[in-house]
Amino acid sequence: MPTPLTHPLAGRHALVTGGGSGIGAAVARQLVAAGAKVTVMGRRQDVLDALVATLPDQFHAVVADVADATQVTAAFASARNRFGPVQILINNAGQATSAPILKTDEALWQQMLAVNLTGTFLCSQAALPDMLQAGWGRVVNMASTAGLTGYAYVSAYCAAKHGVIGLTRALALEVAKKGITVNAVCPGYTDTDLLSDSIDNVMQKTGRSSVAARAGFAAGNPQGQLVQPLEVADTVLWLCGTGASAVTGQSIPVCGGEIMS
Repeated sequence: MPTPLTHPLAGRHALVTGGGSGIGAAVARQLVAAGAKVTVMGRRQDVLDALVATLPDQFHAVVADVADATQVTAAFASARNRFGPVQILINNAGQATSAPILKTDEALWQQMLAVNLTGTFLCSQAALPDMLQAGWGRVVNMASTAGLTGYAYVSAYCAAKHGVIGLTRALALEVAKKGITVNAVCPGYTDTDLLSDSIDNVMQKTGRSSVAARAGFAAGNPQGQLVQPLEVADTVLWLCGTGASAVTGQSIPVCGGEIMS
C-alpha cells in the first residue's frame, strides 16, 4: 500500500501549463510519480493527448491559451470537474523569441509579455481560490536565468521573466500566512524543443552547424552542458513537498552555476 514517503502528493491535484512536452511534461510525470493527479494545459491537443494516454487515470488534458482569460477560466473549470480543486499550480507555459531591440516591434513585445507574464498572472488568479479554501497550496513559476540577469537580443523575454520573479515575490508575501508558498525556478539553457528552435535560428542567421550552435548555448554553463528537463522537474517537485514548506518568495537557479544567488 502506498505510503506518504513514496507518494507524498497523494490526494493533491496539480495543474501544469505548457505541460505537453519539455520541462512541463517532465514536471507532470514527476508529480504523478509522487501521487498527484495532474491536469496538463497547452495549445496542442495531440501532444497533450499523447501524454495522457500513458496514464489516463492520473492525467487530464485541457487545451487553452494561458494569455486568454476566458480560456483559462474554462480550463480550470474542466480541471476541477475531472480531479477536484487545484492545490498545486506550475506556471510553465512560455515562449522565447529573439530580436535586437531596434527590431523588436510592439507585437513581439506584447506576445512575450502575454505568454510569459500575463499567463502566469491569470493562472495564479484562477488557482488561488482553491488553495485559500484548502489552507494549503503550491505555486511554482517557471522563470529563467533571463529573469535574474540580462541577455542580449532577448529584451522582451528578459523583461517578461523579470516580471515573473517580481510577481512571485509579491504573491508570496500576500499569501504567506495562508499555507501557500510561491516560488520561481530559473533554468539555464535546457535541452528542450524550445532550445532546438533557438539552435535552428542561430544556424539560419550565422551558418553555424547544429553541433556548434548547441555547444555555444552550453558554453555559458560552468558545468559545460545543457540542463536536462528532469533536473528542473526535480527542483519543482521538491518545492511542492512538505520539506519546502518554509521556502517561499525564492527564485532558484537551475543552471550549473551560471547564476549564483
